[in-house]
Amino acid sequence: MTTTNIDDGSAIGLGTMGIDDPERIASAIEMGYRHLDTAQIYDNEAVVGEAIELADVPRSDLFVATKVWADSLAPDDVLSSTEESLDKLGLDTVDLLYVHRPIQTYDPEATLPAFDRLRDDGRIEHVGVSNFGAKEIEAARDVLDAPIVAHQVEMHPLYEQSELLADAKEHDATLVAYSPIAQGEVFDLPVMTELAEKHDATAAQVALAWVVEKGAVPIPRSGSDHHLRENLAAGELSLDAEDIARIDAIDREEKLFE
Repeated sequence: MTTTNIDDGSAIGLGTMGIDDPERIASAIEMGYRHLDTAQIYDNEAVVGEAIELADVPRSDLFVATKVWADSLAPDDVLSSTEESLDKLGLDTVDLLYVHRPIQTYDPEATLPAFDRLRDDGRIEHVGVSNFGAKEIEAARDVLDAPIVAHQVEMHPLYEQSELLADAKEHDATLVAYSPIAQGEVFDLPVMTELAEKHDATAAQVALAWVVEKGAVPIPRSGSDHHLRENLAAGELSLDAEDIARIDAIDREEKLFE
């Protein structure tokens, strides 16, 4: 199977948490979204699978990622839950499988070899981690045979993640940014609205463009075709060095998810 490299597809991916309409996701695919992100805990892998079937886009053009939830990280559970995920998605192979959070049943020495086995068996193409700290991801690299190609974390103009972004770049991995619009908080930031006016864009588009300029891949989610199109178009928005510096200088830090 030919897959899209996570760095070579559209600059903007699609987060699917909370989306239960396969036609909405299929519409996004046909608009140009190629990186689709779901998870076992979202309870919508079957919805994503139906959307892939509905969309008039070859499977080989898509990069599909899902995540193993924290209660299924014992080795046998990793294997069985991933098979369930593949069945729901209607896929033989998923392009990227994450450890969703390093909590509950996560034990790097036991959990991660199961991910290597899935990769060796051709059930997954790549291994990723999500919501790890710098020390946790370093420990994971020591155990895994496979490279960690992606680290998914909360990232937006109020939570820059400079340490983890540097770590990803150092190890030739991609930082994938969830909640890149900060749950709508960017609309209340004067600098974001000023830059939106400057670029004839929205504050959300400016936030997404900032994430892209930082070298990460944002995966916003939206329930409307209008916002899906706006978000995708943000991949074409270029911010200059002064714009980036102004966003970087926002004197407020807010982590939205624990």
